[in-house]
Amino acid sequence: MGIFDFVKDVGAMVGIGSAEAAPAAEDLKKEAEKHGLDTKDLKIEVEGDKVTVEGDVPDQATKEKLIVAMGNVKGVAQVDETIKAAAPEPEAAMYTVKSGDTLWAIAKSHYGDGNKYPAIFEANKPMLSDPDKIYPGQMLRIPPL
Repeated sequence: MGIFDFVKDVGAMVGIGSAEAAPAAEDLKKEAEKHGLDTKDLKIEVEGDKVTVEGDVPDQATKEKLIVAMGNVKGVAQVDETIKAAAPEPEAAMYTVKSGDTLWAIAKSHYGDGNKYPAIFEANKPMLSDPDKIYPGQMLRIPPL
């Protein structure tokens, strides 16, 4: 996938990081693990507001969830990854939430049917706990149907 840009001053309020300084690599590991994502085979480095992640994961969904979990932390502006998925699958599209967006509207835009919003919600669990709790600047995975 490569390099992903995030809005560093609107990341999730997870108690780590700020718009002025990115969190430490260990904090990002804890954030990913909080969402049930295994980081033991990953090397995570932080330089300024850029996070570099490399290593191996079991599948494409885990790879994308790691990128989203780390990038949606306040203070992170960019995630540069060289993560290898053992079971390659089609890549999800990445979407940055805009003011006024809902999962229904995003599903309508990407799939042509707003009623398919549960696919987006499920693809972003456990980072999303409620389909109504998204915020502008947040990056979401939009899986292929």
